Amino acid sequence: MTTSTLALYPGFEHRSVEVDDGIRIAAVVGGSGPPLLLLHGHPQTRAIWHRVAPVLALHHTVVAADLRGYGDSSKPAGAPDHGNYAKRVMAQDQVTLMQRLGFDRFDLLAHDRGARVAHRLAMDHPDAVARLVLLDIAPTLAMYEQTTEAFARAYWHWFFLIQPAPLPERLIEADPAAYIRDVMGRRSAGLAPFDPRALAEYQRCIALPGAAHGLCEDYRAAAGVDLGHDRADRDAGRQLQPPLLVLWGREGVVHRCFQPLDEWRRVARDVEGEALPCGHYIAEEAPDALLAKVTPFLARRAPGLSRNGCAPA
Repeated sequence: MTTSTLALYPGFEHRSVEVDDGIRIAAVVGGSGPPLLLLHGHPQTRAIWHRVAPVLALHHTVVAADLRGYGDSSKPAGAPDHGNYAKRVMAQDQVTLMQRLGFDRFDLLAHDRGARVAHRLAMDHPDAVARLVLLDIAPTLAMYEQTTEAFARAYWHWFFLIQPAPLPERLIEADPAAYIRDVMGRRSAGLAPFDPRALAEYQRCIALPGAAHGLCEDYRAAAGVDLGHDRADRDAGRQLQPPLLVLWGREGVVHRCFQPLDEWRRVARDVEGEALPCGHYIAEEAPDALLAKVTPFLARRAPGLSRNGCAPA
């Protein structure tokens, strides 16, 4: 972990945990209280939470992790069917991470790609998730099935990153720092919301060996094997069981192109949410507004939860 990351998370402990044969997940851990897992999106890392994690750590044991393929986590070569980057596999990484840290049940707050991993995690492991917060996404299947010209133009990277290797990897690797600036800077708020230390961390991590391939494999899996898993859930009538809070940016593409609450109510049994006064990068653009919604939602829990999230016997 770099000096920039250490500065963003004062008092947090850096961990690198083996979750599968040869696969390690990097995380920072801090605070005390009920466990809370934070998952980032593309093209970022666990650094996205630096404005909210210290506040959340006042009442939670916060674990901010890098997804497989991102940050300082492992970046294995993609399988022919991209299945080792399926959200089911990436979700299992995080369940195992939390178990290795001593947490069998936890709250989950996730943004963008991390929110897609969180969706699958809560679907596959309903007993592991107490409360779920998803930031600035609609369900992946709904977004693909409802793709319009406006959405395709705004989320061009979805269709760029799924092209066969090594074309997108080669283009990203030609100037990784520029990829960060262009993808993030062309959103509604530009680059102004980002702490220079966090921006430097995103640029460092995307230049690591295998990083471009890892994030492409994430998207390739989302356009293939993940859709199959989501359709199987829909066909079987399976729904997310944990209470779900959905928040999205009023200035963002999800707000313009979809009806997030309607879409999540089709796949979850207990949903609330609203748009916040920001764009896509909620935790960095509007940390106070995010905390104002997340803190009371996470506080609605059964009394007497132990450190591992289970009720005492």
